[in-house]
Amino acid sequence: MRPAKLRAMTLLGLMLPLATSALARDDGRYANSPLKPWFESLRSEYGQCCSDADGYVVADVDWESDRGHYRVHLDEEWVVVPDGAVVTEPNRIGRTMVWKHYIDGHPRVRCFMPGSMT
Repeated sequence: MRPAKLRAMTLLGLMLPLATSALARDDGRYANSPLKPWFESLRSEYGQCCSDADGYVVADVDWESDRGHYRVHLDEEWVVVPDGAVVTEPNRIGRTMVWKHYIDGHPRVRCFMPGSMT
């Protein structure tokens, strides 16, 4: 392998973890969290948020609101949040979160919980 290609692949491998979204996944770390039952109870019109999808914290620059409708930047795409996907329960963590799934290789929103934009 040529040295330039090897360096490029090494750099890409080192940078990849920095480019991934923060997960709100329960891998056992949150078993004793007082918010665990609340997260498990979150629902949209599409069902329970945490049942089939992992929640991701969304940075303020990666979502927007226009007259009560939302868009969120997922996997290099701006995705319209269906009205039925918006979680209407008060946000106890204050951070914007999205639970996504994929259709035809494109991200879709199962649940979206707007944050306080701080």
